[in-house]
Amino acid sequence: MEPAPTGAAAFRRILLKLSGEGFCRPGEGGISVEEVSRIAGQVSRVASLGVEVAVVVGGGNILRGAQLSRGSDVIKEATAHYMGMTATVINGLALQDALEGMGFPTRLMTTIRMDEVAEPFIRRRALSHLGKGRIIILATGTGSPFVTTDTAAALRGKELGVEVLMKATRVDGIYSADPEKNPHAILYQELAFDKILRDELKVMDMAAISLCKENNLPILVFNFKKDGNIERAVCGDPVGTWVASVPRPRPA
Repeated sequence: MEPAPTGAAAFRRILLKLSGEGFCRPGEGGISVEEVSRIAGQVSRVASLGVEVAVVVGGGNILRGAQLSRGSDVIKEATAHYMGMTATVINGLALQDALEGMGFPTRLMTTIRMDEVAEPFIRRRALSHLGKGRIIILATGTGSPFVTTDTAAALRGKELGVEVLMKATRVDGIYSADPEKNPHAILYQELAFDKILRDELKVMDMAAISLCKENNLPILVFNFKKDGNIERAVCGDPVGTWVASVPRPRPA
């Protein structure tokens, strides 16, 4: 059993970036009700600590626009990216229902208008929701093609004044090499932005890393598949890899 968090939250407001793969079982696609419920359980426990939570969701479990258009002239690349953006709404709706079923108020917000199922993303409205204790779920990325949801997360993180961008992955953090291919790969506890950019470490796209560096927005890369890791990370426990120009906050 994983150890419990050590104490109070180390952050007041966070942005959690969830890839589409987090909504399905490993090696599968679509949506797994069990995985969605598990994610919602972790997010709800963080919100119970009084932390304001924004979640940016990907859609790769349903459709990846870049892959759909690759090697084909049937579907234009920009169209494929828009299709990928709409896939994120499906994940957002699933997470919203799971969280509200646990008694936590949410708002699903999109950059592409879908008034029947979500609110349009308006910064001041999003901040108001956070201030009222609502979990906001942000779908459709930036609303523009050729921009990843990682970059959307970095942009929204800065707009909403979060203290950390928490990148949820299936591995324990950032390694010197692919740990599945190299058993001697080293797990970094802390990294500078410049090293990631210089060595092109594969954790987020370079545009997102650069945006976080320019705006002094720390990134925490961690394994959310270990139950309770989101809560432990929020409490300042040494989970994952801390990427920033300032030291990692310590447990209260």
